[in-house]
Formats: sequence, structure tokens, C-alpha cells
Amino acid sequence: MRAEIRKLEENLYLIDDAGESTAYLLCGERKAVLIDSLNGLEDLKEIVQGLTELPVTVINTHGHCDHIGGNIFFDEAWIHPADEALALSHFAFMEEGFKAFGKKPCPFRFLEIGQVFDLGGITLEVISLKGHTAGCVGLLCREKRLLFTGDGLNPHIWMQLEESLKIEVLHGELVQVKEKYGHLFDRILYGHGRGEGYLPSTLLDRLKAGCEELMQGQTEKDQPYTYFDGTAHCMQHFYGEDHGKDVIVYDVNKL
Repeated sequence: MRAEIRKLEENLYLIDDAGESTAYLLCGERKAVLIDSLNGLEDLKEIVQGLTELPVTVINTHGHCDHIGGNIFFDEAWIHPADEALALSHFAFMEEGFKAFGKKPCPFRFLEIGQVFDLGGITLEVISLKGHTAGCVGLLCREKRLLFTGDGLNPHIWMQLEESLKIEVLHGELVQVKEKYGHLFDRILYGHGRGEGYLPSTLLDRLKAGCEELMQGQTEKDQPYTYFDGTAHCMQHFYGEDHGKDVIVYDVNKL
């Protein structure tokens, strides 16, 4: 079994997919929401059914393969329409793996910013976190003062991808989230969180400041960053107090 399950609270579970990505199962009184669906390399629906008997809604925070692969085990999933094409392109190169289960991706339903999912005693509100991708969203649980951020607000955030937007766009999103919702959450759970559990909401301030450093041209200490095939023009900018972990990876052509 790839998945490692951690019970964070009475009605909240972290599902770690072999260290490659993280999903969260939040249960209300009447319904549950699965936030992201991992790589699709084992039956996630079976895993979820072992944790709750409630009907489960799947919400993808964005369209990358390690967050949508498990959609094949469900009847439908929600995603922001700006990431539909990205998700479909990632499904295309995952097709061979899906054949092992005799399944294909479920249909999408489209999220709207401000949309609220009522689980019974607990709600999740969709907020925009575009930057890592055009359709990145966060899910705000006011009752728990908790923000689920996928990869949109991440201490080690990738902004170098072809589908990533400019640093100034991410910065603008963080400013708006701070102004509109900053007083409503104290904790963050992101799409690659593992043993550290909750992160403090101050991550938002640190990342916003890191974006400002890049926008002001403070790149003299930045270093090349290699990922996958070592794409050119890719650099890493360390920000915040934990320089071993807090990193913005960016394409110099998008500054």
C-alpha cells in the first residue's frame, strides 16, 4: 500500500501518497470532501470508504497529475475551469497506468470562486490561489480556521512551469487572500505536507515577501534549480527564515 494515513483530528485525515503528494479527507455531519486525489496508483475510493461511510465529493485544487490521478476511482470531480485543459493533458500521459485498473478519468464539474460546500456543521469556501497554475484554488474552512492550499500556497512553490503565471500574479493573489480572508484562518494544509502537519498562516506573509523580493530584482543570491530534465532558465529563490525549505522556483523569463 502506497498511502500512509494520518488522523489529524476527529473528522480530518491526511493521505500521503508515498511522499509524492497529499490528499485530505474532511468529514461533516452529512457529507465528506476529498481534497485532491493523488497519483491514481492505488484504489483511493476503497481507502476513503475505509475511513468514512459518508457520500464523498472530490475537489481538485489544480490540474497536475499528482493531484488528479485518483479521479479514475470516482464518479465526478470538481476543478476550476481554467485548469481543465491542463488536467486533460496530464490524463493523456497517464492513460497507460489507468489501463491497469480498467478505468478512465471521471467527468469534471466546474468550481466557482466563492462557492461553498456545506458538509453539515462544516463548510468549505473556494478561493482563488492562481499562480502555480491558472486554476489553482484554496478551500477555506472557517469553522476550523483552516485553509487547504494544494500547491497554490506552498513553502516550496514551483512557478517555473510552462503553465505557471508570473510572480506578480501570485503576489497579487496572496495580497487579496490576506486582505479578504487572513483574519479567518490560522493554519494551512498544503498539497505536499507530510510529517509537519499544520503550517502557520504566517507562510502567506513569508511567501508574499519572497515574491516582493523577486519583483524588486533581489536575485543576486539565487541559484540554478534542476527538476526532471533540468529545464533551462530555472532558478530558485530562498525566502523567509528557513532557507532550507522556503523556496520559490521560477523561470527568469517570467519575472
